[in-house]
Amino acid sequence: MSFGLSHGRDLDTRGIEVSAAELPPLPDEIVLDPRAGFRDPRALFAHPDRPLELEIGSGKGTFLARSSPRRPDVNFLGVEWAGEFFAYAADRLRRAGATNVRMLKADAVEFLKWRVPDGVLHVIHLYFSDPWPKRKHHKNRVIQDEFLAHAWRTLVPGGELRLVTDHDEYWSWMEAHFERWTSPVRTRNVPDRIPVPAFERRAFIPPEGVGEDELVGTNFERKYRDEGRSFRAIVLRRPAAPA
Repeated sequence: MSFGLSHGRDLDTRGIEVSAAELPPLPDEIVLDPRAGFRDPRALFAHPDRPLELEIGSGKGTFLARSSPRRPDVNFLGVEWAGEFFAYAADRLRRAGATNVRMLKADAVEFLKWRVPDGVLHVIHLYFSDPWPKRKHHKNRVIQDEFLAHAWRTLVPGGELRLVTDHDEYWSWMEAHFERWTSPVRTRNVPDRIPVPAFERRAFIPPEGVGEDELVGTNFERKYRDEGRSFRAIVLRRPAAPA
């Protein structure tokens, strides 16, 4: 698909964009069966046997453009809701000749909930998501108990949720959620079907190829660093299955 944008050229998403034929609309059956819309995203790739990593909010695709050539044995799926950013990222990856990356224009939280089967993701990347600072908008934040439940469900045992933010108040919000989901004592926020602790806290180690003093090397990170902001980062690991 081509997008005529104000960048002075058409952006071509073919070969990178996940098409409507590959991911048809949700079936009516989800009213009775929430799993009726599940589609294994690994099937979107030429080599579905490779580990799959999902990036929520890919923006202009900087993280994917840097990570995918350095890790050719991993498949990456970027999900971006903003149409212009999605098109820019997909065109950028197409021009780079990426063969292990796809881009989906969708609400990533809804995609995770309604589309992704259990235990298929090795990593979920969530970098500099919108902090929605006004209290009345906190319901729009990605980090919610329901999201963490679906992150746990869709990750393989030993899989990771990797997070970075620059926003102190949002980090406090995250920490309150992380405390519940890493505690060995069950709270009402963690469903009974999920063993506790649901996640283990791990130190965030920057991926290969980022610049000196960078965490992930995204456009937002560089912008915020230039503005003098500090960053918070964490890895939540789903415990490995018992031997």
